[in-house]
Amino acid sequence: MVTPMLDNQTLDKPGLKRLVEHLIQGGVHGIFLLGTTGEAPSLPYTLRRELIKLTCDQVGGRIPVMVGISDSSPEESILLAEVSSEAGANAVVAAPPYYYSMDQSELVKYYWDLADRLPLPLYLYNMPSHTKIHISIATVQALSKHPNIIGLKDSSGNAVYFNGALHAMKEDAYFSLLVGPEEMMASSVLMGGHGGVNGGANLFPKLYVDLYQAAVDRDLSKVLELQDRVMEISRRIYGVGKTGSSYLQGLKAALKVLGICNDYISSPLGGFEDAEKAQIEEHLKQLH
Repeated sequence: MVTPMLDNQTLDKPGLKRLVEHLIQGGVHGIFLLGTTGEAPSLPYTLRRELIKLTCDQVGGRIPVMVGISDSSPEESILLAEVSSEAGANAVVAAPPYYYSMDQSELVKYYWDLADRLPLPLYLYNMPSHTKIHISIATVQALSKHPNIIGLKDSSGNAVYFNGALHAMKEDAYFSLLVGPEEMMASSVLMGGHGGVNGGANLFPKLYVDLYQAAVDRDLSKVLELQDRVMEISRRIYGVGKTGSSYLQGLKAALKVLGICNDYISSPLGGFEDAEKAQIEEHLKQLH
């Protein structure tokens, strides 16, 4: 889920309520706060805590809420997990600590110790492009033995890696494997994956829910039809800008056009200018 904001310190509270209801009415199976799409690394902790509480209150237990607690300090991760637990969230998600390099043995120890101290179940978060640390399949297997580590969200975009994880974990019925890039969600589910964490579902939740279900049902003709729509969103919404944050700029600009929430993006990033916003508006008409 994106984080609706008015400025660096202020949530767009009416927009947040509209967004949560839009997602639930679209049939999503859960909400993930404070991930990459939620701009977590840029947000002050006061705003993160407020977002967790307001979202959990708005959801009201209707669907599960997962909260990103990634940080370079495990103590900060634990504090955010405690806020999440008190607010009524169901699980937390943590990428490896960035800045210092860690080998796989250090990574196992870090996650094992973290999971021991968390008040909620933990999903591992593989995001090597942003953290410069890759969670190996052997590390996933080792950490799956911890009773409080229940799954992996893989945003590497590496299909060979994800299929390897599926094969390695095929005998573990309780460990969940979710894929980050929405363009890969259907293919990963067809191969036995358990779902996707799709940023585009902020815009068109029912589309992504229907694509997931078509993959579960092995309805290949429907998968092909809906996958084509997903790829058009990727091209027409995420591909408008020329920067590394164009995906987020396009997504938030489109949400504003749809009247769901404000399009402010937290510093050090920034939103689209008027020319790109006009393109997004035109592309949304074409997509509809």
